[in-house]
Amino acid sequence: MGMALTVTPLFRSSIVATTTATRRPCLRRPQFFFAQRKSNINSQRLFTRRTVCGVSCSLVQVEDGVNDEACELVNGVELTIGEGNDSIQAYLCTAVKNNNETGVLVLSDLFGFEDSSTRDFAYRVACNGYNVLVPDLFRGDPWGKDRPKTMFEQWMARQDSQRVAKDIATATEWMVDEFMAAGISKKLGIIGFCFGGGQVIEVLAQDQGTRFGIGVSFYGTRIDQSLASNIKVPVLFISGDNDPLCQVSIIKDIEKRIGRGSRTDIFEGRGHAFAHRPGSPEEDADAEQAFMIMRNWLHDGLVVNN
Repeated sequence: MGMALTVTPLFRSSIVATTTATRRPCLRRPQFFFAQRKSNINSQRLFTRRTVCGVSCSLVQVEDGVNDEACELVNGVELTIGEGNDSIQAYLCTAVKNNNETGVLVLSDLFGFEDSSTRDFAYRVACNGYNVLVPDLFRGDPWGKDRPKTMFEQWMARQDSQRVAKDIATATEWMVDEFMAAGISKKLGIIGFCFGGGQVIEVLAQDQGTRFGIGVSFYGTRIDQSLASNIKVPVLFISGDNDPLCQVSIIKDIEKRIGRGSRTDIFEGRGHAFAHRPGSPEEDADAEQAFMIMRNWLHDGLVVNN
């Protein structure tokens, strides 16, 4: 049964958002169920959290009867950031208990920011103490699994690269402003899957270490290799050796060009999207390993050395 809790927020705000607090084990392939409220944030400070949604952050299956005091508390809310034609939708999930005062931007694959696999992954990152923002990269028009594949390039052509870059910049500046308002000057982390994994390279090349301190690219697609020399922070690349959309030779070349402690982890026999959309028990195991590699990478780069 839900239980109302009162917590001290990381950020101060004039907006109040409430959810129903629940506690439940987070299994290997979590399906989170929580109440949500939509909030139009615009230029106002982030909401004050009065109640929260609790989930377990365990990376292995949790048995019934687990001590729920060990569970991390995470709050999720829908946002509108910006004003007018420049406004974008986003999803924010924040760790309330043991918040490490660190922000992470998550860039989705082609299925968009509302996709359950992307939100589940963002929740797991937040479970480890982070404040995670997932912006809508497609302005309400993500690729749909039921669309004919013959329509893909036509759909892709509508996703103007400059508009996408501007929306990512809007989300980034919003996070930076929120942390600055709270007196926190830590750099952000950035994670991307597939399309978003390719965007990680674009963003970091443009940022050059100003806003972001570390990056993670999961099987990035349509990557511009020439941008690698402009990246000033370490990047973790995770992919499978059976992924036709993300060639191992390309990401290893990019890793080498970036340097700065970057690394590449290749999973044998794995195809595209295995880490956030595992489709078998075998992929589950590799997805868990990939998550732990990423978790340690974020912790060392953002929490320990930030």
